[in-house]
Amino acid sequence: MSDRETPRTVAIVASSAPVRTKPSTYPEPFFTRMGKREKRPLGDLFGLKNFGVNLTRLAPRGESALLHRHSRQDEFVYILEGEPTLVTETEEVALSPGMCAGFPAQGIAHQLVNRTDRDVVYLEIGDRSAGDEGSYPRDDLKASLGADGQWVYTHKDGRPY
Repeated sequence: MSDRETPRTVAIVASSAPVRTKPSTYPEPFFTRMGKREKRPLGDLFGLKNFGVNLTRLAPRGESALLHRHSRQDEFVYILEGEPTLVTETEEVALSPGMCAGFPAQGIAHQLVNRTDRDVVYLEIGDRSAGDEGSYPRDDLKASLGADGQWVYTHKDGRPY
């Protein structure tokens, strides 16, 4: 290994990965709604740049995110433990371990909600498409992915939070 190469993680037990230090990037009043969500960003540990992978745990009454859709990003979830409810703009679907769901860019708005008394654990995978925007049909919120890879949130009329 040369002096310029940084040793990189090759394999880990996913549940031992560090928890993301900030539970959400949403501004208030939405931030506190994510208090029952715990994400372990797995893809970042391996230096993945084109897509992200999170091991996510939702405590009872937790939400994966606000009901949302992406303009450019595809998303995929795979349920490992528990029985979340997939909520879309038009329907709700009970999920269980081994089930998965995918959301193409500009598709249906979606979120997972834990309405049970047990934790839900799932993998979420999404690409990191430049110029992505998030829209939230039930909330006064708009998200734009900045050049630095960080989300910038505004009200739907463009006013900053």
